[in-house]
Amino acid sequence: MSQHSSRLFTSESVTEGHPDKICDAISDSILDALLAKDPRSRVAVETLVTTGQVHVAGEVTTEAYADIPSIV
Repeated sequence: MSQHSSRLFTSESVTEGHPDKICDAISDSILDALLAKDPRSRVAVETLVTTGQVHVAGEVTTEAYADIPSIV
């Protein structure tokens, strides 16, 4: 007897200017800034945006400093 195996693959795609793209860009910039100064940085950062507000949340383990308000 042979076993039938199936897999389900999903992905998300948003258009340019969507808030998710902006959030990803901010989070990536924070990660890049920290890794540039400390390649051993461990970064788990999420960015949330709404009209007139940006919130950055998560945890960071690093010897470096990133000026997050200037990145945002």
